[in-house]
Amino acid sequence: MTAQRTHVVVIGGGYAGVMAANRLMSRDGLRVTLVNPRPEFVERIRLHQFVTGSDDAVVDYADVVGEGIALVVDSVTRIDAPTRRVELASGGSIDYDYLIYAVGSTGAAPTVPGAAEFAHPISEYEHGAPLRTAVTAAAADAPIVVVGAGPTGLETAAELAEEGRRVTLVCGSVLGPYLSTRGRRAAAKRMTKLGVDVIDGPGATVTEVLADAVVLADGRRVASAVTIWTAGFGVPDLAVRSGLSTDAIGRLLTDETLASVDDPRIVAAGDAAAPSDLPLRMSCQAAIPLGAQAANTVLSRIAGTTPKPINQAFTGQCISLGRSAGLIQIAHLDDRVMPLYIGGRTAASVKEAVCKGTISFLSREARKPGSYFWLKGGKRQQKLAAQPVSS
Repeated sequence: MTAQRTHVVVIGGGYAGVMAANRLMSRDGLRVTLVNPRPEFVERIRLHQFVTGSDDAVVDYADVVGEGIALVVDSVTRIDAPTRRVELASGGSIDYDYLIYAVGSTGAAPTVPGAAEFAHPISEYEHGAPLRTAVTAAAADAPIVVVGAGPTGLETAAELAEEGRRVTLVCGSVLGPYLSTRGRRAAAKRMTKLGVDVIDGPGATVTEVLADAVVLADGRRVASAVTIWTAGFGVPDLAVRSGLSTDAIGRLLTDETLASVDDPRIVAAGDAAAPSDLPLRMSCQAAIPLGAQAANTVLSRIAGTTPKPINQAFTGQCISLGRSAGLIQIAHLDDRVMPLYIGGRTAASVKEAVCKGTISFLSREARKPGSYFWLKGGKRQQKLAAQPVSS
């Protein structure tokens, strides 16, 4: 009689989920199922390029997912932890022995009046086509307003401006809040060169979105034929709906091995994980190593060994500023920014290499599970020790 294989279900086929699924295949005898609502892998870090047509932002799963992994194109509507089952939008369900929760992140739901009705989000692949249609339909000299000056806002504004579009970037308080002072100046200089009108400082917060304008906190009205909303991140509410413990925005609360505080058979990875209620910065740079470490935790539990705590570091942030320039903000291993940055065409080349490199990492792990390694460090233990003790 053949023994039943341990079944691991991975929810989410993004950077963290694909890495986790591939790495699990380093152990013989496992059955791995990857559940994702789309039939293709989405390169979220290229969505701004999809809007202008310089990239389609998708990769065939056959190129990044290892042989033997079952891909189920569906959405999980609920996790039933006591019975170890996930319920699907199609009406079916899948039983599991272990579950990796890698649902990723989304754009934060805008609460500003008119934003949901008149502003285009850009955080999901499904947002790309409607936004691209709106931009294409607008007159060549029509005003386009990008709200939010984090990496997505900067990349979107620069990409459109380089195409000759008339762009205004509404920053809120500051352009590039993560950047160093020098990096921020470099980004501002590039925006000026591209002709982007940057609005920041006091009163530069959007308080209302209209069909043809945005209204700022200081009363200014900025004309807009197409408004693009890039401000803020959120996460899917699957963990909340499933009755699992989460942080304030819905990330799954875990210990330092990424295991849920409610159930050690549920392990989180990527943007939707909140280890020790001290989550890493939402980014592809964090998601891929977290996916590998989540898989390692599951593999350790199956083997009966003690899982290791997460251990990874950052190097900075890569931002494309059009096809011909970029900005690489250098950071300490614990993600504190340094004054150093790389700009211009060199940075654009580095950014493109990073984008291609993420797919290369996933593809290599698919071919040779367990081969991926990542930068470690980051002084996480010191950060944990500095956290206030909850009563």
